[in-house]
Amino acid sequence: MNHMGGTERKYVADAFDTDWIVPLGPHVDEFEHRLESYLGHDKRVLALSSGTAALHLALTVLGVGAGDEVICQDLTFAASANPVVYLGAKPVFVDSERRTMNIDPELLEEAIADRLSKTGRLPKAIIAVDMYGMPAQLDRIAEVAARYGIPLVEDAAEALGSTFGGRRCGTFGTFAALSFNGNKIITTSGGGALVCPGEEERRRALFFATQAREDRPYYYHEHVGYNYRLSNVCGAIGCGQMEVLPERVERRRHIHGIYTEALADIPGMAVQQNPGPEFDSNFWLTTVQIAPGTGITPDALRLALAAENIESRLLWRPMHMQPVFAEAPYYGHGVSDELFERGLCLPSGSILTDEDIERVAASIHRAVAKN
Repeated sequence: MNHMGGTERKYVADAFDTDWIVPLGPHVDEFEHRLESYLGHDKRVLALSSGTAALHLALTVLGVGAGDEVICQDLTFAASANPVVYLGAKPVFVDSERRTMNIDPELLEEAIADRLSKTGRLPKAIIAVDMYGMPAQLDRIAEVAARYGIPLVEDAAEALGSTFGGRRCGTFGTFAALSFNGNKIITTSGGGALVCPGEEERRRALFFATQAREDRPYYYHEHVGYNYRLSNVCGAIGCGQMEVLPERVERRRHIHGIYTEALADIPGMAVQQNPGPEFDSNFWLTTVQIAPGTGITPDALRLALAAENIESRLLWRPMHMQPVFAEAPYYGHGVSDELFERGLCLPSGSILTDEDIERVAASIHRAVAKN
């Protein structure tokens, strides 16, 4: 299976034939419409250059600025937190819960109350991540956010195709971010999207994404803007990718099923599963947790797989452990640390064959047996 579905070349050729190669055009419009149709819930979509740009614009439209605080998930990729700093605000990191490895709703509320007590102000926004495609406890997180009147931004960069309670990830927050980087479920080579609650918010985000030019017959700027729009060529690729999105999601789930069955007999090794009927991950990446006493550490297993030319990755190192965020407030009980120390991401790309996945599983068995 190729990552391209086959029709992308047709859309790209049309973009070239019609000379629409700039950061606007009919293929960008069509890509956005297809995403809106897929997500539902009357959301409006703005196609952008990256998922990071989407988070940055979400916070910008929400008015986050210098001196504000934004609550972020601790166990995540740095791109979830970096846009907070772009705006001169401060991230406040909250630990994960074990079921989903995502932000703990109880600790989230504790952090909000404590920040209000310490600063006299509520956090300006909450960024919750659907990490590795697994939905967070989005109902409880949204309830906490609504009770305190704090906008929720859903970082669904890895979760296109995942659902919670039958509802698409990327539709639970005031805003949401999607990513179409080369390693995601679908790709536009590079790119992302901001999911907006309505047309007014989309127009405001588009204003900032196109250098914040005011509506005058000359260039006039009252705000700092950005160059974040997706090109029409990338939009053309996205149109083709949308046609194979269901197939790509099904493939990742199939790969996860092979791993689950093949690794079930290794004591102390657990493949992450949907923790309940309301969760339906796309399993963008299949992850395992390796308990102490298994006889091998995640890094030792990573090296053993690398010796057989198989790439795997340790889980994201928690943000409170990153030097760049050493001064940021952190609320937790060490769950993120433990998940990081025990976790490994396995090869999960849609282009891998069943035989490829079985080879990885066999290599894991051999590595465990040698230790």
